[in-house]
Amino acid sequence: MPSPLLFKVTLGVTGGIAAYKSAEVVRALQRHSLDVHVVMTRAAEEFVRPLTFASLTGHKVFTSLWQTDAYEDVGIEHISEAQSTNLLLVAPATADTLAKFAHGLADDFLSTLYLATTAPVLVAPAMNVNMWNHAATQANLSTLRQRGVEIIEPGSGYLACGMTGSGRLAEIDEIVHAVLVLIQRLDEHPARDLAGETVLITAGGTREPIDPVRFIGNRSSGRMGYALAEAAIARGAKVILVSAPTALATPAGCERIDVTTASQMHEAVLAHLPQATIVVKAAAVSDFRPTAVAPQKLRRSGPLTLSLEPTEDIAQSVAAHRNPGTLLIAFAAEIPIDTQDLIRNAREKMGRKGADAIVANDVSQSALGFDSERNAATFITPTREVAFPAQSKSDLAHHILDEVAHLRAAKAK
Repeated sequence: MPSPLLFKVTLGVTGGIAAYKSAEVVRALQRHSLDVHVVMTRAAEEFVRPLTFASLTGHKVFTSLWQTDAYEDVGIEHISEAQSTNLLLVAPATADTLAKFAHGLADDFLSTLYLATTAPVLVAPAMNVNMWNHAATQANLSTLRQRGVEIIEPGSGYLACGMTGSGRLAEIDEIVHAVLVLIQRLDEHPARDLAGETVLITAGGTREPIDPVRFIGNRSSGRMGYALAEAAIARGAKVILVSAPTALATPAGCERIDVTTASQMHEAVLAHLPQATIVVKAAAVSDFRPTAVAPQKLRRSGPLTLSLEPTEDIAQSVAAHRNPGTLLIAFAAEIPIDTQDLIRNAREKMGRKGADAIVANDVSQSALGFDSERNAATFITPTREVAFPAQSKSDLAHHILDEVAHLRAAKAK
């Protein structure tokens, strides 16, 4: 746990009836020696006065981008707060605030602070049950999760509107626990332990054309590779992301190279390999492609036979052409008979590819891996195996990079 008042938590308070509970959140965090600062939206002021939080925290409460008492700071304070905070916690988080965050709107102090900060973000939603269940809200939550925002799920019960269901602000103890777990995680992996590294990451599923409109592909969403890119950036690395087609937004601070086919990915990886000190092959690369691509759309006129040929083995090419000392981390998506089969297959692939380590995951589980925001994996090196249980891909990315950092330190000895 950080020393008293050295870890700064910025608490965003938004306009819902649960805003009165935010004062309790402040006190509970202070009992753990955290330095709490408060940002309020205009709507939040209709429920709780800024003076309440100023009295509790001993700090100025930010309510507007246009502070009338300090014109010399106009347009600056939200950047200063964004850079100085260690954690942004929004409790309660209304549907409106979640939508602003998800769509990058910045029309008040809190939404601007969110876009400007690189600190971890926790949100505790609170709203009417129908608003919580609405497809728009759920889509916004999915977008935020993909970007690394952690969601403290609301409770279920009698709501202020008179309805019963999900939407109640999580209990104070749950919110504080989530904050402390995140702080512990940050404490375990130093914020800049990959500073000075250039990490080349591949992500997404490649597509091999059959004709102008059809292709051979796979179910990879690219989420794992993108989560690794975001985590590596957060830990101080320069990141080059070679991405197959995906709907994901480019992680802030990385160089992204878009490709479609395995051949294009192979070419892009080798072109940027001289810069890389760590290569993470998280993409799901097609193993085969048609030997010939039809120049026009194929018509349905009976059975069709495709002749296929192997695509380039990108990992083997990296192993053969990398600079001395460059780490190669491969991925193995397996449908194993059992755990030992998973490990055995992954170890064989690691040796065949010439990788320093391999991340093996069982893609036969429908709720994990492809098309999912969660994953489970085993990090394998020639001398050890570390299993990671099911968790968000953002969390798993940091666990994987923990092992990469350890591997780097071991190689340096």
